[in-house]
Amino acid sequence: MEEKQPEKQPKKKRRVLRWLIFTLVGIFIFAAFTVGGYAYYLYEKGEKAVAESYDAGRDVKSSLREEEVEPLEDNLSILIVGIDDSTERAQGSNHARSDALMLATLNNADKTIDLVSIPRDSYTFIPSVNYATKINHAHAFGGIDSTIETVQNLLNVPVDYYVEVNFNAFIDVVNALDGIEVDVPYDLHELDENDKRTVNLKKGTQVVDGREALALARTRHQDSDIERGKRQQMILEAITDKAMSTSSLTKYSSLITALGDNMTTNMSFDTMKSLFVYMQSGSPSIKSLSLEGDDDMSTGVYYYKLRQDNVLSVRQTLQKQLALPEDKEITLENSYLVDHVTKKDSASSNK
Repeated sequence: MEEKQPEKQPKKKRRVLRWLIFTLVGIFIFAAFTVGGYAYYLYEKGEKAVAESYDAGRDVKSSLREEEVEPLEDNLSILIVGIDDSTERAQGSNHARSDALMLATLNNADKTIDLVSIPRDSYTFIPSVNYATKINHAHAFGGIDSTIETVQNLLNVPVDYYVEVNFNAFIDVVNALDGIEVDVPYDLHELDENDKRTVNLKKGTQVVDGREALALARTRHQDSDIERGKRQQMILEAITDKAMSTSSLTKYSSLITALGDNMTTNMSFDTMKSLFVYMQSGSPSIKSLSLEGDDDMSTGVYYYKLRQDNVLSVRQTLQKQLALPEDKEITLENSYLVDHVTKKDSASSNK
């Protein structure tokens, strides 16, 4: 079919996920633990920002759950989606492809977090269009609903919550912090947020501004999808380090505005506070998982073809983390190359 074009590794650094949840989420709450009237102002501002970012139309209960999860009581999952929602690329939020996909699974009993990054070019089935293609197309085809549906079909675990962030938030956040220090892996001559080739960086450790950080996060011409993910994690860690430093306390108002203007989520403010408590209690250990695959150009279009045995291993790890029945093998009935989740959901709803 001609494709339609829509317009176990060692435990990773804990601070990576602390950005994804703590900086995106906890920074709204952190003000409550500072002192004085400024703290109250920030707390109220954070609550207002989350309310404006809240997706009231998205059901919190996953289609793979019988009941809605309760933070601090149940094991749960959070999908973090980074999108390139630029008018210059003529996409808009409903048609933008996802540039970053990460699923975090939280186990309440042993206070652990498993984090898997999903390469954007992974070849998998997209239920909303009824054929397989790159997973980042799912968002262009059907927004966050299609993305969640596709991730559930790939990993065979429920997605309970999501946080969707416009990659252009990088610019506002990094600028609000007066830049971040990163190690640029190679000389870079890259497009800026307006698709103009104006970003020029030399190899080495240096302080970059928002537009330079975004270009470094997005570029994928000099290395692989996997290396791109590592660069993004490096940048997220640098943002976390700067945001959590005492010198940045006075910048929180600007950070809250930058994040609130570029974020959509189905988590309420109370849910975020619960997750903050989770992150603070017991210092949760974080394990990073990889979806392994091979480069494929056999059709003339580049795909990252996932290795079935690795997909099974990642599924089993996530299912165990969520205390769900584990897949014994990947068959025609549960393959990520066919629609097994929505059909199963439809069959159960018709009973």
